[in-house]
Amino acid sequence: METTLTKYININGQLMDLSHPQVMGILNVTPDSFYAQSRQQTEEGILSRVHQILEEGGNIIDIGAYSSRSNADHISTEEETKRLRHALSLIIREYPQAVLSVDTFRADIARMCVEEYGVAIINDISAGNMDAQMFSTIARLGVPYILMHMQGTPQNMQQHPHYEHIVQEVLYYFSEKVQQLRDLGAKDLILDPGFGFGKTLEHNYELLNQLEEFQIFNLPLLVGVSRKSMIYKLLGGGPEDALNGTTAIHAISLQKGANILRVHDVKAATEVVRIMAAMQKNIKPSCQPSKNQE
Repeated sequence: METTLTKYININGQLMDLSHPQVMGILNVTPDSFYAQSRQQTEEGILSRVHQILEEGGNIIDIGAYSSRSNADHISTEEETKRLRHALSLIIREYPQAVLSVDTFRADIARMCVEEYGVAIINDISAGNMDAQMFSTIARLGVPYILMHMQGTPQNMQQHPHYEHIVQEVLYYFSEKVQQLRDLGAKDLILDPGFGFGKTLEHNYELLNQLEEFQIFNLPLLVGVSRKSMIYKLLGGGPEDALNGTTAIHAISLQKGANILRVHDVKAATEVVRIMAAMQKNIKPSCQPSKNQE
């Protein structure tokens, strides 16, 4: 687990230290996200899910109102806004200290969430590709911004994903995006390689195998693999059967430098973080045999 470089992000005026990995719990206020247990639309369901995330040790709550699963229906700005206003109003009333992230690719919605509801982080699956105003909006808002790599859009990303050299192409993609954002004055950038977004099974595991390459940017790294098809298409079953595989990939990701795990199962993820931290704490500088072993 990479901890040699301390990485902070500014959360509403307070610094969050990402050299100790953080767990981001998923709350989808949608009717069609791929994992049914993450969907909550009623007041009781939304607040119960927020309570669960916090109780199980989640540090950030990521709220999505637009399903980004493959072939998901496109919804209007008005519908996404309506869903988010409903959820955010409830959450800030009952849990005013919670650190909230909103998963949106729309600049106007990002601005509304930050300015009206105090949302701390914007999580954009398109890294500005689906709204040309997003980068300038983020720079003005001054909030941490998660930029994810995706080939295509949620509606077509899995039709024919193709790369000559996936790791190099994703690295180049981020190098361009990060420079554009820095030129605008944006700070607190977080990279998400976009597992499952415009990638085959082989692409996903090649990215995972070389995940440490993303440390070249010296920026926090978010990994979102929770219960995704890269797990159950390899092991069998469906999303409901993919917790064990998710946990395995979380451990690998932490070893390769992940700073944030975006998850459905918060308790399981926080346990992986604790185990990895304990292991790192007890690693010795050298592995010389003891005198009894010589």
